[in-house]
Amino acid sequence: MYRIAPKTGQDVVRRYKYNPLISIDDLPFGCSDIWNAGVIHFQGRYLLLLTVETLEGQGCIYLAHGTDGYKFTVEPEPFMVASADEAFARYETFGIFDPRITEIDSTYYITYLAESEYGRRIGLARTDDFKSVERIQYISEPDTKSACLFTSKIEDCYAMLERPSAGVSIWLSYSNDLIHWGSSTVVLTPRGGFWDSNRVGAAGPPIEIEQGWLLIYYGEKDTSAGSLIRLGAAILQKDNPSNVLGRSNIPILAPREKYERIGDVGNIVFSCGALLEEDGRLKIYYGASDSCICLGVTSLDEIIQICINDQEQY
Repeated sequence: MYRIAPKTGQDVVRRYKYNPLISIDDLPFGCSDIWNAGVIHFQGRYLLLLTVETLEGQGCIYLAHGTDGYKFTVEPEPFMVASADEAFARYETFGIFDPRITEIDSTYYITYLAESEYGRRIGLARTDDFKSVERIQYISEPDTKSACLFTSKIEDCYAMLERPSAGVSIWLSYSNDLIHWGSSTVVLTPRGGFWDSNRVGAAGPPIEIEQGWLLIYYGEKDTSAGSLIRLGAAILQKDNPSNVLGRSNIPILAPREKYERIGDVGNIVFSCGALLEEDGRLKIYYGASDSCICLGVTSLDEIIQICINDQEQY
């Protein structure tokens, strides 16, 4: 039986009582840090792809699996490491980070952040079994972050959300082949005077719902103590995701607990994926202070309500 803590403050998302789900102490190897995780249902199991920083300081990706979405076992060997292939190696010298998983036509696509002395790029990989993985191509211009794919085509094109690092907004791009992207348009921007006033980015792949596409996103606000990063939600139009139908005026999850406030990078909750269960529960897997993996749960109805109620005010 899962246990969810009561609401805290204004948080729509309730924390799992036994957070963190995964910390450094739970890993079967030594490392410096554990960051964010993509998540997917696969063959009756829950799979997480964790960002782990090695003791040497390089980012890599590990697989964790569980049967109930609350308890996970982390594999002892990495699922993905910086590539040794000449076509990829020079752009992954600092490692790979922040995997986001999208299932399209029974293939699982992984967007990840590749980092090197040349900047950041979005890489695309695929797997059918989560035992082996194949890199496809880099799919962004230099210095782009927070990319994730939609689970189905829009007007016969693949669709992707991304955030250029030089910018502060979420952009939508299209492709015919998953490699060449364009027709970009801005979707979501920061809002002065709100909790997401500095910059915004997609937290995980949009989830298709009756009302459109549910997007969980992160928003950053500058404070006198530094950056504060929280999670919010928006609903995008199904056949035209650049049209925002509703958006939360308040964060749905904010750093409040000690493990969210104190860590390698304090005052941050950051997600790379969420799952909508058949009973309407939304499970959001998030990194806290770049030091552990946690779980928050809410209902789809609550998220829709807060987005729709706020739509005339943002």
